[in-house]
Amino acid sequence: MAEPSKAVLITGCSSGIGRASALRLARSGWSVYASARKLESIAELADAGCHTLALDVTDEESMGAAVATIEQAEGAVGVLINNAGYSQSGAIETVPIATVRRQFETNVFGLVRLTQLVLPQMRAQRWGKIVNLGSMGGRLTFPGGGHYHATKYALEAISDALRFELRGFGIDVILLEPGLITTEFGEAATASMTDIGGTGSDGTGSDPYEHFNATVGAVTAGAYEGPMRLLGAGPDRVAEVIERVITRRRAPARRTITASAKLSIITRRLLSDRVWDRAMRAQFPQPR
Repeated sequence: MAEPSKAVLITGCSSGIGRASALRLARSGWSVYASARKLESIAELADAGCHTLALDVTDEESMGAAVATIEQAEGAVGVLINNAGYSQSGAIETVPIATVRRQFETNVFGLVRLTQLVLPQMRAQRWGKIVNLGSMGGRLTFPGGGHYHATKYALEAISDALRFELRGFGIDVILLEPGLITTEFGEAATASMTDIGGTGSDGTGSDPYEHFNATVGAVTAGAYEGPMRLLGAGPDRVAEVIERVITRRRAPARRTITASAKLSIITRRLLSDRVWDRAMRAQFPQPR
């Protein structure tokens, strides 16, 4: 029987975790297909030994073409690293529904569809690894991040279901739960506040969430720029974990990454909802 393809497809490689993972795995000898919506944003990865692909996880044709290219060259996608994603901040009422749909299309629906596309050939070769980039935000919820957290909670359920469904085909599913990672992610999360606005439901023309949303933006920026950075890590830390879990014969179900994630998840588990809400009110003004 022919050796299974171990070609690696990584989404969202223009920066951060995706870029660091592509570089690390290429240096280690993996056949890496680094992808991003705009090819010019990953041009330097080709010089580092990666194959580069244009891939938009919100576009069916784009995903299908990328998978077909790899399968034609390699036989199958052996390792899929679902990294593409971003954080949409803002009070639930204030985020336009089209913006909410875009968040889910990128973080959830695109991930599911790309996974569906690679699975037939992965199953056929009886070997594969699927790494889903979740977040500590799939285990707890901060005010002003409800839509983003919802996508990461969804990823917890999807990964748990997939892990059971695919094990019999020789395919491992690994969920990573990073905490604070010092990349452009924080800047993008803060910038996402510009996509929201409008008035509350009272029709008065005033915005009852203005101070709250402003504080969410400030707290988000502060987490990436202040002392909390000491509990985080750079994208290379996640790339290191990715290489380790796809190399192991017995893959872990999930990995929590960074001190900030471990501390936050444990704290949330120990606190009641009432006490957690009280702690959140110490950081965020409650809309009134």
